[in-house]
Amino acid sequence: MWERVVQDGRWALWLVCACYLVVVYITSRGLIGAPRYRLFQARVHDCRARAAILAATISTASVDSTDTTDSVAKSAVLKAINERLDGFGVGGQVVWRLLPQRAVIAIPLSKLAAAWRALHHAETQLLRLEDAEEIALRSLTLRLRLASDPDPVNNSLGTQLAAHAGDAPAERALLIAATEELHRQEDDDFEREYEHQRIALWLALTGIAAVLLLGLALDHRLSMLLGGLGGFLSPLIGVMRSQRPTSWGVLVLAPVGGALAAPGGLLLVRMLADPELNLLGQVFLHNSWGAPAQPISLAVALLFGFSGTLFSRLALAATGQLVPTAGRTSRPGPPSRP
Repeated sequence: MWERVVQDGRWALWLVCACYLVVVYITSRGLIGAPRYRLFQARVHDCRARAAILAATISTASVDSTDTTDSVAKSAVLKAINERLDGFGVGGQVVWRLLPQRAVIAIPLSKLAAAWRALHHAETQLLRLEDAEEIALRSLTLRLRLASDPDPVNNSLGTQLAAHAGDAPAERALLIAATEELHRQEDDDFEREYEHQRIALWLALTGIAAVLLLGLALDHRLSMLLGGLGGFLSPLIGVMRSQRPTSWGVLVLAPVGGALAAPGGLLLVRMLADPELNLLGQVFLHNSWGAPAQPISLAVALLFGFSGTLFSRLALAATGQLVPTAGRTSRPGPPSRP
């Protein structure tokens, strides 16, 4: 079976694309969504602990006080918060299980973003029920956090909190407002990140489809595989050289872009090596588009997959050869004498 796969380049290309698609899916749903989901679970447990402490405090206060109206209202709010927290554990609410044994999990990013917004709302509601001592402690913690924040807006929030320290009603209101603003910023940042990841995933899917179609239509399957290998090696070598970490979108799209750039680069090499242009010489004329299985052609395909700037520079050189020709053909000639 494996000999047939290796001998038939079409099946090898299909196998590589299918495996890469599985890797991209697992990466987007597991390696990226799982850490954020684990943090979400920890915050849910913290909210449950806070709600249990508040429930005990409210029940004790209702026994000692004759006015039970406020205790009943707080108990109703706590009940609604607990119901919301219990909803996060319902199957399919945040995590979709691929297997009944729960050996593999998938975390849709859209559901995770919505769950974080709901959790932040529950945390804000808990602040409305905390006693004055807990509010003062949380206000001090938030002021220390905002003091080192480079954002001037957040620094101004910390200044306002410090100005109303000791005034319980104003301090509580400012703490709730500052917490809601920080939660909104956090949710917006993560939703933008999730949107970028969804765009990268869509481009990867369409790129893989284009690779498969071109692999069926053209006899460049081996060069496309080497272009994809070059696209994978480019960010890998960058990380090994301790350069700036590459984003998830670049890591996913680099092999797909390399596979698509390989046959296009070979076609550009064949064009620039044509005797009428003669910019690259006879070596590339016989080792490019017309002979994709030659060692030089495969090496060129690997280079095009590795370096996106190489493809863009070669495309600019080809454009420079076409524009003057078009200008000469479209320019009217001098009028003939009668």
